[in-house]
Amino acid sequence: MRGILLTKPESGFNAALTEIDEAGLMEGDVTVKVDYSTINYKDGLAITNKSPVVRKWPMVPGVDFAGTVSASSHTRFKPGDKVVLNGWGVGETHWGGLAQTARVKGDWLIPLPLSLSTRQAMAIGTAGYTAMLCAMALKRNGVTSEQGEVLVTGASGGVGSVAVALLSSLGYKVVASTGKLDQADYLKQLGAVEVIDRAELSAAGKPLQKERWAGVIDSVGSHTLVNACAQTRYGGTVAACGLAAGFDFPATVMPFILRGVTLAGVDSVMAPMALRTLAWQQIATELPLAKLDAFTTELPLEGALAAAADIVAGRVRGRLVIDVNR
Repeated sequence: MRGILLTKPESGFNAALTEIDEAGLMEGDVTVKVDYSTINYKDGLAITNKSPVVRKWPMVPGVDFAGTVSASSHTRFKPGDKVVLNGWGVGETHWGGLAQTARVKGDWLIPLPLSLSTRQAMAIGTAGYTAMLCAMALKRNGVTSEQGEVLVTGASGGVGSVAVALLSSLGYKVVASTGKLDQADYLKQLGAVEVIDRAELSAAGKPLQKERWAGVIDSVGSHTLVNACAQTRYGGTVAACGLAAGFDFPATVMPFILRGVTLAGVDSVMAPMALRTLAWQQIATELPLAKLDAFTTELPLEGALAAAADIVAGRVRGRLVIDVNR
């Protein structure tokens, strides 16, 4: 099979498109012929070796894939079933989706919703699934469209683009924060009512600031997350799912003890199966699929190498879908 293989020879590190012996596939009770994978920020870090994402060597990266079951000894899956996978350490400790074949535990797989194609599933990918988990956290904590504006940070990225489209389709007034103001028209096309410069949030600010946001979806972290919390209205919720600007959180407790703000951590990697299945079901019914093409770029398998560097450098808008068979 063809795939991206990451190795650590004595000379250092290597990432290359190569022929891989399927006999090397790792243990699992379901084998999947992969149709599409994608490049997430974590994949970019792994392929560029910018962060210690990979824990076993050699490694096929790719934390997502969608495809068709070719062999299975798992009770829930049979050959011909369409499936999607996000997380579970795939692409980190277990060979991932940036190859033509994957073998994984069936307990990690979700049946592909009937309304989605495998390509659409990867246009959504972990980024979109994470955005849905964040939206579910806002709804679970009672954030409604009538309460005011919802902020999405890192809005032109993968999580942000899906979050803007999703929240706007649910009736929320979405304000998009981005460092790419030339993408304002794109973000408004996805449903943002206003676009603001990320510089308004990225520097250290006061512990409590003017109340504005009914809710927030943040994929940036650091001072951006701190300021988002400081600007969230009484009783609002901030869903935190990323660290593009850093994993630090130089905050105070003031928004939480004086305004009752909830900081909801959102993890997509090890989320329980019931929650991730519900998230994918809601994606299939609530995300406006007609908008997928607006934030999706498709690349061949070889293109994953350059795309990894681009996503780490912040040069990517929206979602990157990788056709592993071309």
